[in-house]
Amino acid sequence: MQLDAMWQFMQVDMEADKFENRMRQSPNRQKLIKQRDFLKDQQANMKKLEAELAVMQDRLAAVQDEAERLEKVLEGLSQEIEANPPATIEEADRQAESVTKLLDSLTRYEQELQKMRKDADAKDRQQKEIRVRAAKTKQDFDQLKVQYDEEFKADTEALQKMRARTEAESKKLPKELLEKYNDIKQHVTPPMAKLVNGQCSGCFMSLAGATLLDIRSGDKLVVCDNCGRILYDPGE
Repeated sequence: MQLDAMWQFMQVDMEADKFENRMRQSPNRQKLIKQRDFLKDQQANMKKLEAELAVMQDRLAAVQDEAERLEKVLEGLSQEIEANPPATIEEADRQAESVTKLLDSLTRYEQELQKMRKDADAKDRQQKEIRVRAAKTKQDFDQLKVQYDEEFKADTEALQKMRARTEAESKKLPKELLEKYNDIKQHVTPPMAKLVNGQCSGCFMSLAGATLLDIRSGDKLVVCDNCGRILYDPGE
């Protein structure tokens, strides 16, 4: 069954997998990912602020135009009252009411303008703070990436050597055994387990007597009924 060769293949295969996983978990790589994500978030925040400021600027212009229009209307009404004073109390009341409404509207617009200017200043400060933080992070990112690129190059070369060794070991196995190994590896790792004291060393399940006989006979491939690993008896 060539289980000895398969077990040796698994050792180098698992070693390469573990090394590749350590590469993914590299502290420098994790820092770079964190900094990259932070920069993306800051870019998104900048776009959001720019969009909000654009809307505010449009509203600010509209409110300013309306305030200026009302000021002209109020000025015209004041000139009209001065040129043609009201002849009756009722007419004076109507004119006073019109003036009051205009003044109230102007007050509301002035308050809105004041609030929008304050909000615009706050968002402008936010933009400046984001630019400063993003610039600092980008500088750190660029410096760290130089270090990581060197680290990644060396690790990639080492991994390629491991994968080459794995490929060489795989050629010692029949195609059907290698396919079975890879199929099991999709679901459980490592895909093989030693037989230890009548148990599967992968899940520690005690094996039936018939299963033990099949393993020790070496006539066929036997997998654990519980975890699905290929069972290997070193003394077989």
